[in-house]
Amino acid sequence: MNAATTRLSLLAVAMALSACAALEGDKIDYKSATKGSTLEVPPDLTQLSRDSRYAVPGGAVSAAAMQAGQAAQPSGTANAAALQLGDVRIERDGNQRWLVVNRPADKLWEPVRDFWQESGFNLEQADANVGIMETDWAENRAKLPQDFIRSTLGKLLDSLYSTGERDKFRTRLERNANGGTEIYITHRGMIEVYGTATKDNTVWQPRPSDPELETECLRRLMVKLGVSQEQSKAVVASPAPRAQSARMATVDNKPVV
Repeated sequence: MNAATTRLSLLAVAMALSACAALEGDKIDYKSATKGSTLEVPPDLTQLSRDSRYAVPGGAVSAAAMQAGQAAQPSGTANAAALQLGDVRIERDGNQRWLVVNRPADKLWEPVRDFWQESGFNLEQADANVGIMETDWAENRAKLPQDFIRSTLGKLLDSLYSTGERDKFRTRLERNANGGTEIYITHRGMIEVYGTATKDNTVWQPRPSDPELETECLRRLMVKLGVSQEQSKAVVASPAPRAQSARMATVDNKPVV
């Protein structure tokens, strides 16, 4: 049994012994991941289907081009709801959210880069000319069970514990017509699964993107840009405004909408 299979087995035992399957504190914790843990994810990304959200179009980068192919994309119409705090606001269209900041992109590049590094990530790509930065693969340690075994021996055997998942994030900074900047965060995930029926080895395969992780990262970035914790949580938790329903009227004894 190889090391990866051992980690999966230990995680299953820990979860069975624990009444609490995950930490009840932060939703994400990439800081405590041990150095080198991301190297366990095979760098061969040819097994991943090409995601149009990660394609960088030639020439000028536009929101419409970058969002092509997504199930829910910002429409730029009245369907998008906005909530503003200071010079930062969060906009929403369906399940997708993004930030609009009334500051030029060149003034936001370093704070956004610092945000990812302070969150425990290394940056695999950072190109200010096109406004793209992408993190390496990292493990969300907040998903590990906080059981008796881990709390007692965790510091000695922490490298054997694994969620069996890895995350990476891509951030786009786009200048808008008002001189401000739109910030989009997209998530990509991998999951470790048994590669054979005999469970003698494991492989990494793509898992669906997580809109909740994207939203949480946007919320934390709002805090980095000056919004308070309480305000950011309230804005993210607020429900989307309901679309105005059509009303039936009668003109010349004929129904119209």
